[in-house]
Amino acid sequence: MAALHAIAGQLKLIALDVDGVMTSGAVTYASDGNEYKSFCIKDGLGIKLLQRAGLRVAIVTGRRSHMVERRAEELGITDLIQGREDKLAALSELTEKLGLTLGEVGYMGDDLPDLAAIQACGHGACPADAVSAVIQSADWVGKRAGGQGAVREWAEALLEARGEWSELQNAFRL
Repeated sequence: MAALHAIAGQLKLIALDVDGVMTSGAVTYASDGNEYKSFCIKDGLGIKLLQRAGLRVAIVTGRRSHMVERRAEELGITDLIQGREDKLAALSELTEKLGLTLGEVGYMGDDLPDLAAIQACGHGACPADAVSAVIQSADWVGKRAGGQGAVREWAEALLEARGEWSELQNAFRL
């Protein structure tokens, strides 16, 4: 936890993979060819809380999906990068465009395509059910699985480490 306290205040961008992080990683195909994904609503509020705290949130995913576009729009995420297997290259391009360094990025991923980004960013995180190589490389490993509140858990930990969690919670109290 000390490492999180040391870096949390320096982070300006939180980047998330989708499959296995914002979702369980399952993709359902209907007989009519439609594809379905389920997103955790608690993760969505965690993302909104990060944004309220002044952090920019991005999505970087190797697949392309209209459902991801819709979810990003619902959450006010304008930095949506789809169809990029090389997550580190995609993040490097985004940080250059935004005038940030990789050291100012927190990245959550769960599988091998996320590994280099987790290692290169200022703070790498993963859900509890990430592959072992990612777990071994991450600075922070959650207790929750992808699609089951892992993003929310990380958001709360980041906001707590930044000293902003109590104030954000108070906004919901009488």
